[in-house]
Amino acid sequence: MATASPDDVSDAEVAAAFVQGDEAALATVYRRWSALVHSMALRSLGDRGEAEDVTQKVFVAAWQSRARYRPELAGMGSWLVGITRHKVADAHDARSRRLRIQQQAAGMLDEPEPASLTQDTVERLVMADEIAQLPEVPAKVLRMAFYDDLTHVQIAERLNLPLGTVKAHIRRSLVKLRRRMEVGDDAPAG
Repeated sequence: MATASPDDVSDAEVAAAFVQGDEAALATVYRRWSALVHSMALRSLGDRGEAEDVTQKVFVAAWQSRARYRPELAGMGSWLVGITRHKVADAHDARSRRLRIQQQAAGMLDEPEPASLTQDTVERLVMADEIAQLPEVPAKVLRMAFYDDLTHVQIAERLNLPLGTVKAHIRRSLVKLRRRMEVGDDAPAG
């Protein structure tokens, strides 16, 4: 490859030299296919900086895995397109992770004050105590509906109860809980 001009060398010759670790072949591969790789990355990602990063990663990955490349199975361009697709997918995954982390961090700033958190905890404990005072089946139905977030149909199937019975248990239990909570709220402060 060193004697001929890089533009005069066939793709097959470039690929063979590339697999052997010829750095001049790497330069030729980059010159021939970097525009294709970059345009694919840019079209998918929509960001020039990310597309440039992906382009660099594609050629680094190709060089590092050149021993596994089989020119007889796929042309160099096709092989690089495959690597590009994987690197673009990785970039999309990384972008999604960054966005999730940013959203979680922003959500942390919106967390309730400790006093309201304590009030919420107290309300949950009171509710759990009130549910525990219900008969076994209605209490179980309410726990499945509110804590396990199951639908009425799912509860009926799991407990082998008619759907109407599940709905009746929930309705009656909520009425009882509301009465108890109203009585508890009206109690004089000690």
